[in-house]
Amino acid sequence: MNVHDLKSARPPAQALPPRPRNPMPVWVAATLVVLWLIIWDLDISFENLAYGVEDMAEYFGRYGQPDFTNLSRYLSLMGITLATALWGTVFALLVAFLLAPLAARNFTPNPVAYRIAREILNFMRAMPDLLLALIFVATLGLGPLPGALALGVHTAGFLGKFFAESLERVDQGICEGVAATGANFPQLVMYAGWPSILREALGYTLYILDRNVRMASVLGMVGAGGIGLALIDTLHLFNYGQSSALILVILATILIIDYASAWLRRRLG
Repeated sequence: MNVHDLKSARPPAQALPPRPRNPMPVWVAATLVVLWLIIWDLDISFENLAYGVEDMAEYFGRYGQPDFTNLSRYLSLMGITLATALWGTVFALLVAFLLAPLAARNFTPNPVAYRIAREILNFMRAMPDLLLALIFVATLGLGPLPGALALGVHTAGFLGKFFAESLERVDQGICEGVAATGANFPQLVMYAGWPSILREALGYTLYILDRNVRMASVLGMVGAGGIGLALIDTLHLFNYGQSSALILVILATILIIDYASAWLRRRLG
């Protein structure tokens, strides 16, 4: 076989795939359509927006001189807010720890327990923590306890759902191995379930704690104690210097918590 025959025996070169289309015009057109729908549905007036920006600039200018004269009191109030968020998270963790195994299909002892646990978690998630805080303040009075209970009840629904979905992803072989030793339901959960999702569960708990620190400040404005209650009082009295200082304390605390939480999640990951 000569060189010409070898060349003719080679399979024909395949054509290159077509160049992918540029999706940018489609995305730009879709974005413009959505923006137009928002403007049309909300009846947005650009003239009113222009006046509003000017008014907002004037209003925020009143917060330009923070008054840190009572900084020690502000930090003490922030400590109460942090305690509210912490105990609310602990409450949510305990409830989720008990309900999540019942709400996981591969761990629940029977379908009735599964459905009851799921509906309880759904109800907790459906109740806004602000509404819960108003209810608990009306029944228990002012203070951090209503805020902690409101945060705990609401976030227990989310934490329980996160845990249950993580438990449902546990390797079935691990569950079968533990069950083969004669383990009952609590032993199966403790030796097969939680050890398999411990790192993931810690990450979810840190996320809920980070979220609760933010919400605890807001719940204080409806009487749940802490720095939020002091902030709403200064706003009612038009004391913008103290309000500005309180807002800066809240922002600084949230930033510190956010960075610390991100660092811990990286270490766990």
